[in-house]
Amino acid sequence: MNIIKSTGTLIILSLLISCSTNNKEQAARGRTQQVAVDVMIAVKEDFASNLEVNGTVLSNEMVELHPEVNGRLIFLNIPDGGFVKAGTILAKINDADLQAQREQLKTQLELAQKTEKRLNDLLKINGVNQADYDAAISQVNTLQANIKYIDAQIDKTVIRAPFNGQLGLRQVSPGAYVTPATLIGTLRQSDKIKIDFTVPETYANLIKAGNKVIVHSSVTSDTLTATIAAIEPQVNAITRNIKVRAYLTEGNILSGAFVKILLDQNQKAILVPTNAIIPEGFTSQIVLVKKNKAVFKTVETGQRNATMVEITSGLEVGDSIVISGMLFVRPDSPVKVNRAKSQKKIN
Repeated sequence: MNIIKSTGTLIILSLLISCSTNNKEQAARGRTQQVAVDVMIAVKEDFASNLEVNGTVLSNEMVELHPEVNGRLIFLNIPDGGFVKAGTILAKINDADLQAQREQLKTQLELAQKTEKRLNDLLKINGVNQADYDAAISQVNTLQANIKYIDAQIDKTVIRAPFNGQLGLRQVSPGAYVTPATLIGTLRQSDKIKIDFTVPETYANLIKAGNKVIVHSSVTSDTLTATIAAIEPQVNAITRNIKVRAYLTEGNILSGAFVKILLDQNQKAILVPTNAIIPEGFTSQIVLVKKNKAVFKTVETGQRNATMVEITSGLEVGDSIVISGMLFVRPDSPVKVNRAKSQKKIN
């Protein structure tokens, strides 16, 4: 009886050892089993970058014409839509009271200057003390300063064109009483047109001063070009956009019009197929083959088209990128390269 029990025990132990050995062998085979993958060698290729954004047309210079003082308009030279040159008098407010004050001060100044001259002659022969002469000089200087002040007030009654441009529609009539809040008209510089638009910060590499952009407007069927003149030196913290200003190099568009801006630039870039990107939270990863092992690498992506994605950081020219079979590999697992495809064949 004991012999039978011992024999049964030995059989069970033998079976357990055999199962354990088989499991270890299977695990070892699983660890050493290579996954067949297709790869692409990273190279820099020509990549056409383009982006369409909205823009607003603005006059290079534009002002609203307001008087600086209250008064009645006695002269108005604002033809609707007319062209004027810089310095042209556009309107004048009644300044009769200021002119009268100026004449009064001018008469007082002439008398004060005569008094100063007479006291100066007496001072040379000690006929008057220094204090009396100093008072006369002070009176002359005060009257001259008052005349300059009146001249400045008179100048405020005249509205002149600050630059060459086209007038808008006249808003008042001759003889109207106006205040600094009254809009008389507008003046725009029509020979130089600027366009303001915003670009997402991820496309900052497409905007450089001097670059050309394409302008499409619903007002005209012509395709116009503009040159980027300036870029806002900071990103808007709310919209994460960059403000850009460009000037039309040809043609003309009405101020305030809505336009489409097409940014287009050819550059060298490393491109990978869209399906080779593995999303990982807020980052992106790709799988590389190094020494017959799978290496997961975090990369930064840029622009993309229908099938390819630009890699801006994390890849080097010559890297082997897994483009198929990446779902079956694990970090540092052995892989077998089945085929190496070129970027042109993928496109």
